[in-house]
Amino acid sequence: MKRLFIQTACAGLMMVLAQACSTYPQPEEMQKPVVYQVFTRLFGNETNVNQKGATRAVNGCGTMAAFTPQALSEIKQLGVTHIWYTGIIRHATQTDYSTYGIPRDHHAIVKGKAGSVYAITDYYDVDPDIATSVPARMQEFEDLVGRTHAAGLKVIIDFVPNHVARQYHSIACPEGVEDLGAADDTTQHFSPKNNFYYFPGEQLHTDFDMRGDETEPYYEQPARATGNDVFSSFARHDDWYETVKLNYGVDYIAGRETHFDPVPSTWEKMTDILLFWAGKGVDAFRCDMAEMVPAEFWHYATTKVREQYPHIQFIAEIYGPDSYRRYIDEGGFDYLYDKVGLYDTLRAVTCGYANADAITYAWQAVDDIRDHMLSFLENHDEQRIASEFFAGNGERGRAAMIVAATISRGPVMIYFGQELGERAMDEEGFSGRDGRTTIFDYWTVESIYRWRNGGKFDGRQLTPQEVELQQFYTTLLNLCSKEKAIREGDFYDLMYANPKNEHFNPHCHYAYLRRVGNEVVLCAVNFSDADAEMDITIPAHVFELYQLSDTPSTVATDLLTGEKQNISFCSDQASHIKVPAHNGVLLKLKAK
Repeated sequence: MKRLFIQTACAGLMMVLAQACSTYPQPEEMQKPVVYQVFTRLFGNETNVNQKGATRAVNGCGTMAAFTPQALSEIKQLGVTHIWYTGIIRHATQTDYSTYGIPRDHHAIVKGKAGSVYAITDYYDVDPDIATSVPARMQEFEDLVGRTHAAGLKVIIDFVPNHVARQYHSIACPEGVEDLGAADDTTQHFSPKNNFYYFPGEQLHTDFDMRGDETEPYYEQPARATGNDVFSSFARHDDWYETVKLNYGVDYIAGRETHFDPVPSTWEKMTDILLFWAGKGVDAFRCDMAEMVPAEFWHYATTKVREQYPHIQFIAEIYGPDSYRRYIDEGGFDYLYDKVGLYDTLRAVTCGYANADAITYAWQAVDDIRDHMLSFLENHDEQRIASEFFAGNGERGRAAMIVAATISRGPVMIYFGQELGERAMDEEGFSGRDGRTTIFDYWTVESIYRWRNGGKFDGRQLTPQEVELQQFYTTLLNLCSKEKAIREGDFYDLMYANPKNEHFNPHCHYAYLRRVGNEVVLCAVNFSDADAEMDITIPAHVFELYQLSDTPSTVATDLLTGEKQNISFCSDQASHIKVPAHNGVLLKLKAK
């Protein structure tokens, strides 16, 4: 990989490293992944009762059957290449499935009536909530994978490696597989042979009632370490109290002393779980809180999995920039969350808390690994763009979404309902009115419910604003795959050449180029409340670097709308372009 960096001074502004241009040859076929995250049990729920804190029997629950060939076709038409089915593996719940031989979970250690999909109770099982027939739940998942692949889409599921539900017990593991913790020596706080961390002689205690709505309180002795690295026998109500931390051979009490030789038992068991799901046809794993697990384990596991399934990809939920390169180079991850960087910056700019030129600093911080960074504006952890806690409506997120989708060759992700401006301003139960779609409760997502319209997907129940926003996302996300300059082209930041002036304001305007061959896309976004007429200077270096000729007058087509604008594409005359408020243009032109 060859990168060119140019540092230049902008009048009245600080020195910035403002452009990076990749010049290495591209593979014959490249794909920019477009991920559609969907919370599986919420997508197909047709009940629409939405009673706060209600049971499955009252509020209903969506199943895998909701992902019909038509539903998958509709999702694919958005421009999607991968579906991340969130909540496939069986997790703790207050719903009683004991008549099917599934152990009942104590309610005191389950968050919400439905429970968190990140408190896994059996790594080898499919969650019964999302099955039409509980006994046939694994077959239904395999059928879902088949339908998804038949629709031309790839399957992503969660792998939750750091912690499990407190009452974890596998009833579905293959014959001969030893359960997590089955052979642990519970008299030791730490042993590299143990799967959990123990506090011998101590009972788990909390700052809340461990009875919940049960007759008898939940009892655990010896207590085990709680999932969010709480190494004591005490868990608070704001801890991940429903989970226990897995032991990968790191003695945290002894200053994070590592014991990786011989290979810890947990490494082998968790790798076997990955191989199990890869054998079911899964194409990629989104790995929950990946950096809470040693990079050495990831190297071991990803290597073992790819020996049998070379196509499998791994996506890391990761928040520590200092760990990024290690989890790519050593851990074997294909993609990392670009949360502490691009997401935080785009949200701040959208909300008026930061200047648009801060985007330059965000991509510069990861420029050497930028194609590995997965960009997004929503997921199950983050507040919805249209919520009162973020932008207030989905339309105000257009400018940021254009940048997230087109700034690099790396993947981009949206969360189901984002394309409709889902507000998530309900108070569902365990999940309060926080601008997030609940991951703990049985609920119906209002915008998705109307879009599905009983599986018809005819748009009759959508508002004109929702239809328009959905079309915007459809156009933008399809460009990620179809437009070569966006899919695999070079990136050139124009901010250093465009200091603040009457017709360009770096506080709310951002501009850059994507280019492949003689095809150039001039990208300009406007984060302000008013339509803008921008004058954008293209520096002489662009023409020298890409061996292009000045074109004083040319017709450029906005890929988002099909509208044409007459612009100049030369170094001695600014390009004058019109950009709508909270929106952008992707002006494609042929350069000589």
